[in-house]
Amino acid sequence: MTPEQYVQDKAAASGSSFYYAFLFLPARRRAAITAFYAFCREVDDVVDETTDPGVAATKLAWWSREVQQAFAGSPSHPVLQALMPLQAEFGIEARHLQAVIEGCQMDLQQTRYLDWPGLQRYCHLVASIVGEVAARIFGQTQPQTTEYAHTLGLALQLTNILRDVGEDARRGRIYLPVNELQRFDVKAHEVLSGQYSERFTALMQFQAQRAHGLFDQALALLPAEDRRAQKPGLMMAAIYRALLREIERDGFAVLHQRTSLTPLRKLWLAWRVQALGRL
Repeated sequence: MTPEQYVQDKAAASGSSFYYAFLFLPARRRAAITAFYAFCREVDDVVDETTDPGVAATKLAWWSREVQQAFAGSPSHPVLQALMPLQAEFGIEARHLQAVIEGCQMDLQQTRYLDWPGLQRYCHLVASIVGEVAARIFGQTQPQTTEYAHTLGLALQLTNILRDVGEDARRGRIYLPVNELQRFDVKAHEVLSGQYSERFTALMQFQAQRAHGLFDQALALLPAEDRRAQKPGLMMAAIYRALLREIERDGFAVLHQRTSLTPLRKLWLAWRVQALGRL
């Protein structure tokens, strides 16, 4: 298997909404975003699939050294062998990859976030930096597009957090800020044991409105000059905002199930942005 086949298989097997946004890109941009996305999946899987935190920390430390080695000219892992021939062309830097690793290291060190600024720091590393790299690959020409990408990454990650509240709770994690749980009188043990209440629904409504606000803010920040090039990001906005609305329609029943969109609906939403320019 070539490095290119490896990253393609990794991206496709994830079943992620991101895959649908990649389909419409020219070959070299698609190759770059697929390799970068495969890197993010590899690092994220360390945390999700390794039960021993010590082993996971060792694996993340290996990835950090591998990034240093790759940018020094000697990548050994297939994802970085696929990525490195494209990194200079699309402005991908070692700091971007190290930030993603740092965000995953945070997952090993804490299972709660005291407030929104603390959660934003985590989201910046695992999502906003990913958005920054993606914007470069898609074809950024304006500096403000980075701010758009950071904000969109935050909106996407918060939507992920809302979708995965129950799944994360079963791993002993609560990403919803502690002071906001307190504000709505939602106890941690209620979330961890999957107990619904009007208080929980009110908390989730508050978070959903924050996510909608971030989507609106991101779209307002995107310069008109870059709108066409950034269509893959707009596809992600369309898919994730549809997911957020599904979560709302389901009454935030996220503690016992994972709300998702069908592959056909994701493809339709992506095509609509590509063909009609509408979210």
